[in-house]
Amino acid sequence: MFIRNAWYVAGLSVEFGRDMKALRILGADVVIFRRTDGSAAALEDACPHRRVPLSMGRVEGDRIVCGYHGLTFDGAGRCVAAPTQPDAIPSRARVKSYPVIDRYEFLWIWMGDAAQADPAKLIDIPNFYNPAWGKTDPGHLEMACNYLWIMENLLDPSHVAWVHVTSFAGGGTDDVALQSEITDEGVIVFRWINDRPAPPYYAPRLRFTGHCDRKQHYEVRMPSTAINKSVFAPAGTGGDDNALPEAAFVNYSYNFMTPVDAAHTRYFWFQHRNSDPDNEAVSQAMFEGAVSAFNEDRRILEAVQKGMSDPARPHINLGIDAGAMRFRKMIERRIEAEQGAEPV
Repeated sequence: MFIRNAWYVAGLSVEFGRDMKALRILGADVVIFRRTDGSAAALEDACPHRRVPLSMGRVEGDRIVCGYHGLTFDGAGRCVAAPTQPDAIPSRARVKSYPVIDRYEFLWIWMGDAAQADPAKLIDIPNFYNPAWGKTDPGHLEMACNYLWIMENLLDPSHVAWVHVTSFAGGGTDDVALQSEITDEGVIVFRWINDRPAPPYYAPRLRFTGHCDRKQHYEVRMPSTAINKSVFAPAGTGGDDNALPEAAFVNYSYNFMTPVDAAHTRYFWFQHRNSDPDNEAVSQAMFEGAVSAFNEDRRILEAVQKGMSDPARPHINLGIDAGAMRFRKMIERRIEAEQGAEPV
C-alpha cells in the first residue's frame, strides 16, 4: 500500500520535545520523543510484552518506561531494564526503531529498512537557507482521504479554475494546454499562460504592473512530495525559466503528504519566494491564503475519498488524469520492488 523506504514528515520539529508524541504513520503506531541532548528518537508504540502503547508510560532520561510492568527501552529500541525480573531481561524484548532527521523545520522519519535510511535521499530544497529568499511558516492539515488523491490534485492545474476561484485561479487556467515530463522519481506537468491578469492571490506580490506571463509547474515525486512552482513575468518576457527578467516573481510551494492509513493523510507544506525575505506581513498573508485554498481542496478531496470508496459507483478518467495515472503506476512498481516482486 505504501512505499516504506523513503523519508516522510513526522511533524514540525518544534512539535517534538521531551514529552512523548504518539502518531500513526503508514498504518503503524509510532512514539517520538527527544533525548536529553535534543536528538529525536522514534520507536514502535507497543511494548512487546502485552502490546500496551509505550506512549502510555513515561520518559526517564533517554529511555521510555512502559506504564504496565516497567520494561524500559532506549532510543534504539533495546530493552535495558525489566524490573519484575532484573537478572533476566527477555532476549526478545525489543521494539522497532525508526531513523529520524531534523531538517527544513520538519522532523523526517524513515519507515522502512533502517540500513537504507541515507540522509542524502532527503529532498534538496535550494535556497532554503538563502537570506535573500522569503518563506512562510510551515503549515499542517489533517485530511480524511488517501494521500494519492491529494497527489493527483497537486498534479492537476486544471482544477484551479473551479476550486480556487478567489485565490489561485486566473485567466487561462481552464483551457491552456498542458505539457508533461516523466522523471526517474515522478511526473511534471506545466504550461505558460501568456498576457493575462495576475490571479488575486499573487497580484499584490508582483514587482510590476499590467498583464503577466505566468508559468504553472506542477511536479510530484515519490513517495509523496509535490512541488508547485509559480512564475510571473511582465507580459512578453516569460517562456524561458533560465532567462527571466529581474522583476519576475517566483514562488515554490513544497507539499509533503504523510499517509496515516488508507483513508487519512497529514498534509504539510511551506511556501518559498524570491522576494521580501524579512516581510512578515507578506509571509503571513501568503500563509493565510494557502490555508484558505488548501481547505477548498480538502472539501473536494474528502468528497472524492467518500465517492471513490464505493465500488458500486463507477467512475471515468479524463485526459487531465494521464499524469496522475503514470504516477500511480510508478508508485505500484516501487512498492512491488520493495516487497521483492517483479515490477509489472
